[in-house]
Amino acid sequence: MFATYLVVTLLTAAVNGLAATANFIGHEYPKSQADKLRVPRSWMRPLGTLLAAGALGLLAGFAVPVLGTLAAAGLVLYFLGALYAHLRVGDYQLVPWAVFCCLPVAALAVSLAHHGIW
Repeated sequence: MFATYLVVTLLTAAVNGLAATANFIGHEYPKSQADKLRVPRSWMRPLGTLLAAGALGLLAGFAVPVLGTLAAAGLVLYFLGALYAHLRVGDYQLVPWAVFCCLPVAALAVSLAHHGIW
């Protein structure tokens, strides 16, 4: 079980850390998504900060398990907000969103299972 917890948590932290970096450096993909979803570009850094905090929280969860569980839950909420943003503008091309959302859901599930909460 620990191996699954380790792999899922590290993969989720890496993907969200890269997404945060893309927001911070002003990569074209987050900008185009913001434009499509009618989210102000000025929100890119705060949204990147949330992603980075989630990624770091997942890693901190190896030392303090409750932090990892809370970080995974926070990322799930972040991506539920992203789903709302997509649906609000009528964007139903949700495959990229689903890929990004499934990782924190899996991280939350394995965290709860690994720590005996679920």
